[in-house]
Amino acid sequence: MNFQSTILTIPGIGGSGPTHWQTLWEKEYGFTCVQQREWDTPDSDEWVETINNYIQKLDPANLIVVAHSAACVAFIHWVKKYNVVIKGALLVAPADADAPTFPPGTSGFAPVPLNKLPFPSIVVTSSNDHFVTLERARQFADVWGSQFVNIGEAGHINVASEYGEWQQGLEILNDLDCI
Repeated sequence: MNFQSTILTIPGIGGSGPTHWQTLWEKEYGFTCVQQREWDTPDSDEWVETINNYIQKLDPANLIVVAHSAACVAFIHWVKKYNVVIKGALLVAPADADAPTFPPGTSGFAPVPLNKLPFPSIVVTSSNDHFVTLERARQFADVWGSQFVNIGEAGHINVASEYGEWQQGLEILNDLDCI
């Protein structure tokens, strides 16, 4: 695939690891990855500022963010704080920071902002994700003004769910890139 836009990936808690689809995409297509100082017990405010530092160096009009899990929530906090219009966002398996299943040791992610995004976006979820119910993911997509894609029983759409290259995700990203 040949992407026209600048793609910025934002991994969730723990980072993506070498066989995660985000890392594989970064290597294959030259995407830039946000590197957080603290991956395991993150502070949302710190993550938001790190995301902002990366985005400030890029052309927002040509930028697509690809966030996974808790990074989706941090990114939505960034949108609420800075209100910068980018080209689009692919929000994969957005973890529900308001749910008891959200990883412990984090701070500032809850409540999940429920504001409409000022740019095109797609929420991709699974029907059996431990970190977000299908209904809650649909609510996120609705309030954020995002297209909603349920890819079926795919767990958290990560390495533990046996997602490596994730061709379907690349196709969804390509559709967003062509907007």
